[in-house]
Amino acid sequence: MTYVDSSVVLAYLFVEDRIPPDVFWDNDLVASRLLEYEVWNRINARRLGEARLERARLLLHRVSLIELAPPFLERALEPFPVPVRTLDALHLATLDHLHRNGANVELASYDQRLLAAARSLHIPVLAL
Repeated sequence: MTYVDSSVVLAYLFVEDRIPPDVFWDNDLVASRLLEYEVWNRINARRLGEARLERARLLLHRVSLIELAPPFLERALEPFPVPVRTLDALHLATLDHLHRNGANVELASYDQRLLAAARSLHIPVLAL
């Protein structure tokens, strides 16, 4: 399974220079519920048209969202091997919980700090 962060989703929605190939979206995608809030916050800030809103809805529907529940969040209260930002800590906590509990999970991100933090936890990263 692939844990997808907002940098990948937003790059695709905003048609940035680097986007994942179309086949990427056929993967078994998971993310913290936080992804939904991050994506809608950026979409609302840009005041996009209805076509982009629908595209975002369809894309987010492809991702299995994991609730921000205590078992997933407890890890965010502990230190990480490298300094991380608050939202990254929440994503990493969910990702680390999955990884520690035997899920075959890899991280898809364009955020170099988040990728470095995942590597420090020995979580595989997907080259995009």
